[in-house]
Amino acid sequence: MKILNNVMEKVIKRDPDQPEFHQAVREVLESLEPVAERYPEYVKAGIFERIVEPERQIIFRVPWVDDNGRIHVNRGYRVQFNSAIGPYKGGLRFHPSVNLSIIKFLGFEQIFKNSLTGLPIGGAKGGSDFDPKGKSDGEVMRFCQSFMTELYRHIGEDTDVPAGDIGVGSREIGYLYGQYKRIRNNFTGVLTGKGLTWGGSLARTEATGYGLCYFVEEMIKAAGKSFKGTTVVVSGSGNVAIYAAEKVHQLGGEVIALSDSNGYIHDPDGIKIDTVKQIKEVERKRISEYIKYHPKAKYYEGCSGIWSLKCDIALPCATQNEIDEQSARKLVANGCFAVGEGANMPSTPEAIEVFLENGVMFAPAKAANAGGVATSALEMCQNSMRYSWTFEEVDAKLKEIMINIYKNASTAAKDFGHEGNLVVGANIAGFLKVADAMYAQGIAY
Repeated sequence: MKILNNVMEKVIKRDPDQPEFHQAVREVLESLEPVAERYPEYVKAGIFERIVEPERQIIFRVPWVDDNGRIHVNRGYRVQFNSAIGPYKGGLRFHPSVNLSIIKFLGFEQIFKNSLTGLPIGGAKGGSDFDPKGKSDGEVMRFCQSFMTELYRHIGEDTDVPAGDIGVGSREIGYLYGQYKRIRNNFTGVLTGKGLTWGGSLARTEATGYGLCYFVEEMIKAAGKSFKGTTVVVSGSGNVAIYAAEKVHQLGGEVIALSDSNGYIHDPDGIKIDTVKQIKEVERKRISEYIKYHPKAKYYEGCSGIWSLKCDIALPCATQNEIDEQSARKLVANGCFAVGEGANMPSTPEAIEVFLENGVMFAPAKAANAGGVATSALEMCQNSMRYSWTFEEVDAKLKEIMINIYKNASTAAKDFGHEGNLVVGANIAGFLKVADAMYAQGIAY
């Protein structure tokens, strides 16, 4: 990074204790070096220095009372990273691992992901170190109400529109929206992922997983391949993983494994999606319950072992940095020819290098998992119109968006001398749209 090395040095010096954020920024800046060479006006205007610094970082206390009357205090975050092309848009994550570094990395990635969709939405992310697992509905409700009692001041349908992420599903969105509406006394599209009877969009639950498969399908089609007849390993067992697995089956592939934070299941006869939905969406139990329904399947403690299974396509849909260099080498050795990131930054830089060096087709998260935020933006459109599209209409728009993201990333990679490298292509294509807007708007952004 000849030109942009000083930008990276400033990021590390300013926030030395944020490794996830450093990783995300480094990966993007390394891709943008040819952009800095071609467009010196962006360097002169400080676009690169400005885009790595959030426009606003909000940290707040979230006190709440459990069912036994005990008071707990968690920390809440909202990092509004960039609004050059539209209102801030990005999910809320409730998980014990949440800290400022993780929220900043997610918000930074969101800038480029949202730009790639072609829709007018900026990048943001938020959440809390609260863990909804094991909590009663009443405890989750009281936490969400306390969280929104502070967050409402900083969001709005034309300012910042949060959505769900890990730990924030339909239940949490409902409690958050109810409190927002109660405080503001208006009914607006200020949160996405809402219930269908109160402003939600059909296909939103399926969007990230379906969109991932649409992107990967387009990527492997360029190499003369398809999902038909392939063996696929999917990590995770939340919305993204479940509906990625569902779409793989619809496209003719066979998903043989899923996981959660405790371990993974392997069903060589093919994962039964209806069973997984029952366990995870209805019963809210661990993925290990699967073998009670299908005793021929096996459960293994520890989730990293899932990448030792032989497969044609790997779809990491769990969490950041779940595939390291060792896991990547196992996948390559077992004949995996494509990897599509359904989670945010699930592959380490070393793993990505292994994939690219060995000719594995690689779909980076900021492009491949943009289906969720794309459909969230479509929900915003429907809310503005007070109108609902059919599932088929939303799904068709989603597929078109994902195909266009692939084409734009592929074209950008070729244009800047990195043909076939979708990591570089996605970063450049996402950056250019935001950079143009920032440059045109002056130093305000």
